Parts: sequence; C-alpha cells; structure tokens
Amino acid sequence: MITHWQREIESLSKLILSLGALVEDQINSSMIALERRDIELAKEVIEKDNEIDTLEIEVEEECLKILALYQPVAKELRFVVAVLKMNNDLERIGDLAANIAKRAKYLSGKPQINLINGFLPIAEKVKVMVKKSLDSLINTDEKLAREVCASDDEVDDMTKEMLKKTIIAVKSYPERTKEYFSIRSIAKNLERIADSATNIAEDVVYLCSGEIIRHQSEEAFPDESVKES
Repeated sequence: MITHWQREIESLSKLILSLGALVEDQINSSMIALERRDIELAKEVIEKDNEIDTLEIEVEEECLKILALYQPVAKELRFVVAVLKMNNDLERIGDLAANIAKRAKYLSGKPQINLINGFLPIAEKVKVMVKKSLDSLINTDEKLAREVCASDDEVDDMTKEMLKKTIIAVKSYPERTKEYFSIRSIAKNLERIADSATNIAEDVVYLCSGEIIRHQSEEAFPDESVKES
C-alpha cells in the first residue's frame, strides 16, 4: 500500500523531472534557433524562461513542505536535499539557454558567421551530459552520474578551442568584434551548462552513496568510465 509519504516523494520526483524535460527542450531549441537563424524560435525560448522559474519555485516549495511535515532521515533526506540542489542547477541551465537564445536572436540579424558550425559538437556533448545527469537521477544510477562528471573536462577543452578561434577571427575582422563576442558568450554559456549538469550528477552520487564528491580531484572520474550514449 502506497503511503502518503511515498505519494509526496513521487509527486516531487515528477516535478523535478518535468523541470528537467523543459530545460532539455530549452537547450535544444536555443541551439536550433542559433543554427537556423530563427528569430521567432529564439523569442519562444526567451519567453519560456518564466515558465522554468515558476516550476523551480514549485519544486522548492514542495521540498520545504516535505522537510517540515515529515522530517525525513537517511536516504529520504538525501533525496530531498539533492532535489533542492538540482532544482537550482536546472533553473540556472534554463537561464543559460535563454542567454544563448538572446545571442542567437542578435546574430540572426547579422551576416552569417561560419564559426557557428563549431558549436554543434560542443552543444551535442552538453546535451548528452544534461540527459545523462537526468537519467542518472531517474534510475538512481551512480555509475552514469560519474560518467557525466568525467565528461566535463572534454567540454572545457572544446570551449577553449572555440574561444581561441574567436580571438583569431576578431583580429582578422575587427569590424565584427561585437558578433564574435556574442560567439564567445555562447561558448561560455554552453560550458556553464556542462558545469551545472556535472553538479546534478554529483548530487546523484551523493543521493546514491552519501558521498560528497564536489571539489575532488579528477582521479575520482577515470577516463575509462566515459561512454557515449
């Protein structure tokens, strides 16, 4: 028989997964808007950020209600604490996706920049990280969560390469400095989305094992644990 407590946890799980699905869609749409120079889609992403903010507040209120009414302990407490932290990271990812959409909207009114194609591998890697982090939560899969953590350095390296290319481009085309700085902004936003996905994965590790792995050395995430989904 399902208890009232279990129903509350199931309700909370559905809420955080709904937020995650919405955030995933925002990332995808922002990158499509950038690639296709789609102003209307970029506007939709920007406007939908308010929906993410509203849902983030709902998740937080649900967490606080559970903590106040049921005073959970052990793994149940870790779950609620982990969701509270994930909630913040997902809202942050939503903000970053909206930032990308704003840059996409601006760039769509400017002459085409070939460097935009260079974002596709970074964006795909980042989207996989976000999806894996949410899947690891759904399945309480510590191994999958650690794979996400191991992927973060790869995104950092890809972003650094893109930033180097923008510096070279600015030197060659100084009259388009503002556009290339928009490119830099998109690269940094993608990098920060990867960081937030890593935070979520670290919270899943905490949920599964009780181990806090933030700020640990890279040795905690060996390269062989990284798999493509």
